[in-house]
Amino acid sequence: MKKKSDKEKDLEALKKDFEKAQNIFVTSFEKLTVQQDFELRKTVRGAGGNYKVVKNNLAAKASEGTAAQDIMNKLVGMTSMAYTTKDPVALAKALTGYAKANPTFTFKAGMVEGRVIDVKSIQELASLPSREEILSKVLFLIQASAQRLVASLSGVGRNLAVVVDQGVKENKFSQ
Repeated sequence: MKKKSDKEKDLEALKKDFEKAQNIFVTSFEKLTVQQDFELRKTVRGAGGNYKVVKNNLAAKASEGTAAQDIMNKLVGMTSMAYTTKDPVALAKALTGYAKANPTFTFKAGMVEGRVIDVKSIQELASLPSREEILSKVLFLIQASAQRLVASLSGVGRNLAVVVDQGVKENKFSQ
């Protein structure tokens, strides 16, 4: 049994996590084996997130006064959470991919950028392209416009040169 001072340290550490994290996915991990739990933690770390098993009452107390308060107040059953301060799409993709492979792993709720979302929204978030894909598409669009402008400008000079060349060949220009 933990000492009261250890419990207070746990509460403060969890409160700091709630204050930092803007993206939290609350999950249920019932009936996962140790190996499956290890794989889940590895998957979450690979997506740039953190994973914790939390006690419901401790999570409710630690979330008071934070954006996570709405999703942590009414938890029941075995609860864990995956959270990140980085890209929520990458973490959502990793968790939904893991959930497809392990049906006993389920979502309870989520919070993205400080807004509470439901389980359906988590699935929709996971179907979005990643941040890197979006940035590469924007860069392509910017670069494509510049390439078209250069091609248009060089086309004017090229067309003028063709007209002059044809005029010289047909002797339409006097020397």
